[in-house]
Amino acid sequence: MDTPVGKTSASFYSASRYLTSYEESDTVPTNRMKQKAIAFDKHFDAREVASYGVMEAAHYLRIPRTTIRDWVSGRHYSSITGVRFSRPIIQVPDQAVKLLSFMNLVEIHVLDAIRRKHDIPLEKVRTAMNYLSKQFPSRHPLADQEFVTDGLNLFIKKFSQLINISQEGQLAIHEVLQAHLHRIERDLKGIPIRLYPFTRKRDLQEEPRAVVIDPQVSFGRPVLAGTGIPTAVIAERYKAGESVDDLADDYGRRRLEIEEAIRCELSVEAA
Repeated sequence: MDTPVGKTSASFYSASRYLTSYEESDTVPTNRMKQKAIAFDKHFDAREVASYGVMEAAHYLRIPRTTIRDWVSGRHYSSITGVRFSRPIIQVPDQAVKLLSFMNLVEIHVLDAIRRKHDIPLEKVRTAMNYLSKQFPSRHPLADQEFVTDGLNLFIKKFSQLINISQEGQLAIHEVLQAHLHRIERDLKGIPIRLYPFTRKRDLQEEPRAVVIDPQVSFGRPVLAGTGIPTAVIAERYKAGESVDDLADDYGRRRLEIEEAIRCELSVEAA
């Protein structure tokens, strides 16, 4: 049975309006999602992402995990008035998760320079950190460019007041801090983008920068500098029985680089 022309036109017009309405309603949320994704991308910074556990950070930076845990989580200690709590001095992205960001690794790397020279109580470290934060307000004062240019001497001076360090001791701390800061690569704005962790910690000035931690490469895990080769892969092949020379030939890298990659992942004795 034929449908009257008028009804056909009306039905077609209704269907067209329905389809147009559907397409518009479907497009609006899609556009909003794209806008949100663009906005998220602009604000996303891989350097601030919670990525490293305490044990992992301790392994990469060659620092006792108990030290990092105290700096990140704080600790309880006994005093004349009873048990007290020392608050954290490193601010992680999420206190509930207790994972560290790349920026936290940089801060801990710098703070380790103080730990290497003097066994300084946590409260003294906190006092110096609070002083530094007041002078240079920042979420990561030890990682900022201002610490390198203006804050370093103030930081050392404050420590010397807190624990009575001699002039010679101050110079020693300055030297160690400079060696640690030299292993941080920064962008044009002075923000850290790469960290070259110590793999030996014997001669701070002469130690090679063969291994790098870059939050934009290999999910922020250590790789051979200038490559995307994870040190963990090299170490696994070494543990499986391949020689350092064979690995150097296979990757087309110097023997020294392969040795440093293995040291990064295994004990020095194993390398």
